[in-house]
Amino acid sequence: MSPFYDALETREPAQREAALMSRLPGFLARAAAGSPHAARVLHGVEPAEVDSRGALARLPVTRKSDLIALQSAEPPLGGLNGVPVASLARIFVSPGPIHEPQGQGTDSFRFARALHATGLRAGDVMQNCFSYHFTPAGFMLEGGARALGCPVIPAGTGNTEAQARAMAHLRPRAYSGTPDFLRTILERADELGLDVSSLRLGHVSGGAFLPSLRAFYGDRGLTVLQSYATAECGVIAYESEAREGLILDEEVIVEIVRPGTGDPVAEGEVGEVVVTVFDEAYPLIRFATGDLSAFMPGGSPCGRTNARIRGWMGRADQAAKVRGLFIRPEMVAAIAKGIPGLGRLRLLVSETEGRDRMELRAEAPEVPGLRDRLADALHAITRLRGEVALVPPGSLPNDGKVIDDTRPAPG
Repeated sequence: MSPFYDALETREPAQREAALMSRLPGFLARAAAGSPHAARVLHGVEPAEVDSRGALARLPVTRKSDLIALQSAEPPLGGLNGVPVASLARIFVSPGPIHEPQGQGTDSFRFARALHATGLRAGDVMQNCFSYHFTPAGFMLEGGARALGCPVIPAGTGNTEAQARAMAHLRPRAYSGTPDFLRTILERADELGLDVSSLRLGHVSGGAFLPSLRAFYGDRGLTVLQSYATAECGVIAYESEAREGLILDEEVIVEIVRPGTGDPVAEGEVGEVVVTVFDEAYPLIRFATGDLSAFMPGGSPCGRTNARIRGWMGRADQAAKVRGLFIRPEMVAAIAKGIPGLGRLRLLVSETEGRDRMELRAEAPEVPGLRDRLADALHAITRLRGEVALVPPGSLPNDGKVIDDTRPAPG
């Protein structure tokens, strides 16, 4: 039995890239025709000309804050849906609030591929411990399992003893849910003397999969792998048995951009994850997830040839309030754009004797007048004064952090 879901996973990278770019213009044209928001994103742009990553990178990004504002101004969905509301399968309500449309089809969030990489096969029973209440997570995992031919126990969240008893009685082979809840169920089953040895696989998401948890499951002989997904995009990337990074889904285009901008960074540099999803019902174009990650070099030892990312590495929305004014990553990016030749920039926010202090650190050689130019730009863009330090190129950490607020938390 093949370890791969389909032949798409082992394509030559150049073949995959050509296929994605050839699909992009038609998808964008249909999105602009069906979604008022997509039409605004593409205003003045001919979709047929967006057939490369360079052309895609010139389009604006859409952020979570945009979704909230659009849906508040234009209910119910802010013109984000690409098909009429009447033809949708479900409408979810996530924190924000953000309302996510789901199109027709068994596996519209594309979880079957990720679950297959975890080891699920037709006939395996899966106990799904993601929520079915308002948010899409429960339906995401159920859709993927059903597409594989796997019966699903719609267990939802909480009720640990009931979860353990259901697992002992119904004998599922697989668990899906947050990384830590499986441990809670297993430990409760141990306390109750229940046999849950049928469980062999786990697919987790929605939380930190810490090394201590991996070790706990490994000691029990369980294969537990993770995926990176959002309510808006579905699966973005998933883990394989190689356990070396997360492999991109075949139905998304992922960019890593400098926080506060839409500008792609070099391979290996940490930045914000931006996703374009080939979803006709919810055609998100350059959706900025707010998450930090980085592309990994080379291919996965498992044989899948798609690009890999390093997983979740923090948040990109690093706004800080300094002396009553908000400082945002896009402000630091504006400084960089105004002064060519700089490397990474980092705005360090600290506190000295109860007073806020800012220091802009810039990777740049000592050039006469450069410190003054940077100080003037910092003041002009943020309306606040701060110090400037020039540091050697390559010396700032590659962690995607643009604003580093080191002040102690209040209270």
